[in-house]
Amino acid sequence: MAKQNKKRKSTKDKILLAFFYTFTVIFSLLCLYPFYQVIISSFADETTLITEGYRLIPSKFSLDAYKTLFSSKEILQAYGLTTGITVVGTIISLFFTSLAAYALSGKKLKYRNGINFFFYFTMLFSGGLIPYYLLLTNYLHLANNLLVYILPAAFNVWNMFLLRNFFNEIPDEYRESALMDGASEFTIVMKIILPLSLPALATVGLYTALAFWNEWMTSMLYMDDSKYYTLQYLIVRMVNNISAATNLGQSGLTAGQIAVPANTLRLATAVVTIGPIVLLYPFLQKYFVSGLRVGGIKG
Repeated sequence: MAKQNKKRKSTKDKILLAFFYTFTVIFSLLCLYPFYQVIISSFADETTLITEGYRLIPSKFSLDAYKTLFSSKEILQAYGLTTGITVVGTIISLFFTSLAAYALSGKKLKYRNGINFFFYFTMLFSGGLIPYYLLLTNYLHLANNLLVYILPAAFNVWNMFLLRNFFNEIPDEYRESALMDGASEFTIVMKIILPLSLPALATVGLYTALAFWNEWMTSMLYMDDSKYYTLQYLIVRMVNNISAATNLGQSGLTAGQIAVPANTLRLATAVVTIGPIVLLYPFLQKYFVSGLRVGGIKG
């Protein structure tokens, strides 16, 4: 009788497991479909996209959108600039944020509660955009300077609290044994704490890189020279200019033909901008899943 109940329970578990797998597969396909539609439609012919709409496989393909997108040297220059800002900015931000998080972790820093409150206060209140703009332009003189992309974002309070909580979960014995061996605090951070915190660093680094990659308002506010525009802002300007030209009837339309691929160009810009970040996810997936537990365990 017990064996029958066990067998019956096992069958129920298999059915439930099959249901969960089926639901997960269907949900994943629903999430991936918009990405597929954007990518495949960006390679469609402009006239075909307008007349036939969005299909699983367009009847006619074309590279006009990508040719238009990369026909300007400014796009390639902005691509390289944005990539450099993302890499350098993420490294600098992780470095300073990690040092502050380590200093405020544990009970080794005097007046740490007051310093924590000072950082927390900045998350709740700010001076606003105008004082911030005056600070960067009139006092720090960062207008038309590439440092304006990196320095203001070199430290993130929210990320610092996340890393601090993760550092608190690391046993103090690591630090104490290193101090007994004559290691400095900086050595402890670089050679012990950070290597043990790869899941947290990968998670915070991914969100930091995403913020740098998607930054566009800084270019609009502080840059006058187009060679300093980031990819996101340059593409926004390009799409707006094409949309304005199309609305005004200046897009070079001929009878039954579209010269400027306005719709497919919008899709192509989405593919170009999200491509590097999407490709980055698989490499950080094993750290990213573990990093979601940041601050979730209390010793």
